[in-house]
Amino acid sequence: MKSLKLCDTTLRDGEQAAGVSFTRAEKLEIAKMLSECGVEQAEVGIPAMGKREQEDIAAIAELDLPMKIMTWNRAVVSDIDKARATGVSWSHISIPTSEIQLQGKLSLTPAEGLNKLLHAVEYGLRMGMTVSVGMEDSSRANMGFLIELVNALYKEGIRWFRYADTVSAHHPGQMAERVRSLLGAVPADVELEVHCHNDFGLAVANTLSGISAGATWASTTVAGIGERTGNAAMEEVAMAWRYLYGGECVVRPEHLKALADRVITASGRSLSDAKPIVGKLAFTHESGIHVDGLMKEKATYQSFDPSEVGREHHFVLGKHSGSGGVVHVLKRQGLEVSPDMVGRLLERVRQYAEVYKGNVPDYLLVEWALEDQQRERDAG
Repeated sequence: MKSLKLCDTTLRDGEQAAGVSFTRAEKLEIAKMLSECGVEQAEVGIPAMGKREQEDIAAIAELDLPMKIMTWNRAVVSDIDKARATGVSWSHISIPTSEIQLQGKLSLTPAEGLNKLLHAVEYGLRMGMTVSVGMEDSSRANMGFLIELVNALYKEGIRWFRYADTVSAHHPGQMAERVRSLLGAVPADVELEVHCHNDFGLAVANTLSGISAGATWASTTVAGIGERTGNAAMEEVAMAWRYLYGGECVVRPEHLKALADRVITASGRSLSDAKPIVGKLAFTHESGIHVDGLMKEKATYQSFDPSEVGREHHFVLGKHSGSGGVVHVLKRQGLEVSPDMVGRLLERVRQYAEVYKGNVPDYLLVEWALEDQQRERDAG
């Protein structure tokens, strides 16, 4: 299975999430962490937003990271001039490709849109820029138009195109079919990137489907941060590609948790406790059956070792706990208890969980155990 390549857009599409605004210091730190994590390419901003954004992009460029960086631009000559002024040589030029967006946003026909894009691309290339092309709302565009666009731009020297599921119009089957159809009608050395949004919770699934169908690059954001309900989460795409598809990915998984924590803190948002890979509860177990299985053989309830992503299994006590969980927590605290005491403590654990609708803190279980031991001594 081929190696997955990531083009991360946390610093562009991620920051476009409602209410999110990264400081320059935060952008620089996130860019460094993305590079350390092994991300090959990052989209780091929109120069047309203004001088402040341009200066932020220039500061990232000055880091001279091994990771390639690009800017996002409309198919407008002035956007490309602003991009060039940042010192970033890679300009991603995007235009709507569905008739509903071409007409609704730009009042253009498909033919007029293609001519506008060709003019912008030719200008960018003439200015010495590396250019890739974004096909906004690809999932609602006519396939014939997408094929025409790619073939026309290919003649100008463009090899990288972004297929964008901008409004989450695809399910995984459709994504695979569309990617195969497009790639089957264009030159073999075209590199296709899939960029998916998460309005139906399918961004990761659609991304993996597109890559499996022949796309080369996955567009992601850290922890899935992005407009509306977000984008495909980098850590989920990378680990699923590795373990469900048997593919390769250069991302260094041990850095994923720290990277996600930094991005979420900088965003001012919260991360769901149950978020795959990086969430607080991703490797947390309460069920007695699960805890018992994991204590005997870790492979019973894990698809991969959490240590690979810098995590570890964590056992908590609650309504569904068994005696093994109680014994495990107390042993970790240096306490040995009798089977009868374990039964009494387990009953208290379950009562507590029902009343307070939460897990029993380890320190409280220890207090109960010490109280029970004292009662046994007093009775003896």
